[in-house]
Amino acid sequence: MSRELRQAGIIGTGSAAPKKILTNADLEKIVDTTDEWIRTRSGILERRIAEADECASDFASAAGLAALESAGLTPEDVDMIIVATITGDAPTPSTSCIVQNRIGASQAAAFDLGAGCSGFVYALSTASALVSSGVYDNVLVVGVDILSKVTNWQDRSTCVLFGDGAGAAVVSTVEEGWGLLSFCLGADGSGVDMLRIQAGGSRLPASVETVQSSLHYIEMSGREVFKFAVRIMGDAAVEALAKCGLTPTDVDLFIPHQANIRIIEAAARRLDLPPEKVFVNVERYGNTSAGSIPIAIDEAYRSGALKKGNVVVVVGFGAGLTWAAGAMRWVI
Repeated sequence: MSRELRQAGIIGTGSAAPKKILTNADLEKIVDTTDEWIRTRSGILERRIAEADECASDFASAAGLAALESAGLTPEDVDMIIVATITGDAPTPSTSCIVQNRIGASQAAAFDLGAGCSGFVYALSTASALVSSGVYDNVLVVGVDILSKVTNWQDRSTCVLFGDGAGAAVVSTVEEGWGLLSFCLGADGSGVDMLRIQAGGSRLPASVETVQSSLHYIEMSGREVFKFAVRIMGDAAVEALAKCGLTPTDVDLFIPHQANIRIIEAAARRLDLPPEKVFVNVERYGNTSAGSIPIAIDEAYRSGALKKGNVVVVVGFGAGLTWAAGAMRWVI
């Protein structure tokens, strides 16, 4: 039996991050780097770092509850939980199931989604399809990563970039013509070696050798990833807009993955967007992977930078290599 398609949109947002702040000055004491070097190459001034006893589900749960409160819903109203992460609490069970139990969403199905820093937008598109098709009414989408736990703090080229945090959004039915309008998702598996964690899976299970060889940490070919990101961010955003009959001139706010200020600025130039239409918080969080875009969305909304009726474009890129962009008309 076919269902009439419904319009899906974000009706609530939330975010959560560790209290501990690691500044560039702090990093100068750990590795051979300087505040000026970090600022000029990444735009990052500080990042949030989880404590030893804090994990992904802690921040995912807090962000999820904040999003539900924002949406005026209770945990019992949630039909599905999707957690986008590459640093879940454990390989199994899924972090989404831990979140489901912790927040009391006893009626919700749950699964994790892994697409690196693109993960939240991938999950958002999945939630949109589930709501639009009538399969579920309320989907809680969370993007969370605790990259500090998989960062090599002796590698000065990567340890200055990453931070921890979570963001969440509630996707539900909205008025036709509003909400989530279109998506552009993509992947290029030929670039798998550019951004990776080699060990910990079935190819290289954890062993004394993998630990001693530091194979459980993030490895990144910085120059190649930078070139890829600069190209794909703009292209994906333009394609997502075109799919719903819009152009960059229609955009009120651009919310990109907060990886690097130079990548963000290059993407904004590709779209010919002035600085006041680009939301940036990378200086305070660094790259939080799947948490990056939803944290930025929540901050933009709660600060008033994101207003009802705004045309918004979100776009990210990540390991895989993956990319994802979405266009929406803001509902709340």
